[in-house]
Amino acid sequence: MTLADNRIDRYPTRIQGPSALLERTDPTVWGGMDSETPIGFDAADFETNGFTIFDELLSPAEVAQYSDEVDWLSSDPDLRLDERVIIEKKSNRVRSIFEVHKISPLVDSLTRDPRVLGLARRVLGSDVYIHQSRVNYMPGFEGTGFYWHSDFETWHAEDGMPAPRAVSLSIALTDNYPFNGSLMVMPGSHRTFVPCQGETPADHYRESLQEQMIGVPSHEHITELADGHGIAQFTGARGSALLFDSNVMHGSANNITPFPRSNIFLVFNSVENTLITTPYSAPVPRPTYIAARNFDPVR
Repeated sequence: MTLADNRIDRYPTRIQGPSALLERTDPTVWGGMDSETPIGFDAADFETNGFTIFDELLSPAEVAQYSDEVDWLSSDPDLRLDERVIIEKKSNRVRSIFEVHKISPLVDSLTRDPRVLGLARRVLGSDVYIHQSRVNYMPGFEGTGFYWHSDFETWHAEDGMPAPRAVSLSIALTDNYPFNGSLMVMPGSHRTFVPCQGETPADHYRESLQEQMIGVPSHEHITELADGHGIAQFTGARGSALLFDSNVMHGSANNITPFPRSNIFLVFNSVENTLITTPYSAPVPRPTYIAARNFDPVR
């Protein structure tokens, strides 16, 4: 039996009124599968903090290749009309391109790279599939940040992911400075599930991919987590990467500097944690380009 066979909601969210924080009941590192992993991955550290930073996951030559690819994607006028492309509200510039591994054969090859796939299999302890892929763009002067959130809260509520048995890899294609909207994370926050208030509107994803208003923690809960865990930041040169648990609390500020920031974002979910048909806290599932329902393992 997989986790998806169980309809019991162990992480209730999108509720009316305040709710207490919930202790996570699932492992962080599931183990049980030997895979090739990059030098520097410490499973115990990942278990404790909920994330790991790699200073050089990709070589400079690889970074240049992927940078050219994502620059081309953002400037393609035909692709801009695709529903998988999310446009910034204010600047009218590309914010994200979803399902990018199906658009770009080059990015698809990255999902199968042993350095990448091995990490996901090692943490999740099983074969994995791509739950979501995207390129995020944060242009200079006009880049809009992402408010504090847990990815798993959204994936659970709106996609029907039973447990936080998923992991994300963010690969920097530009230098990540402390001042150009680089990702902030709360170490250890992945052990706490934060229920959010408010009913999920129909087609909520159309708004939330530009600016999320539902499915974000209260100021009180953010303060409590920050007081208890502190805030770290993912900074590093092009080619560095951040591997983080699906439930870790994270967010980013606006980029008002001249220095743009872009990254490739890959989400792997365990084949033993596939999505249920009806989401836990939404009327219908989100489109498959946001939450895949092809659970074939990546090989």
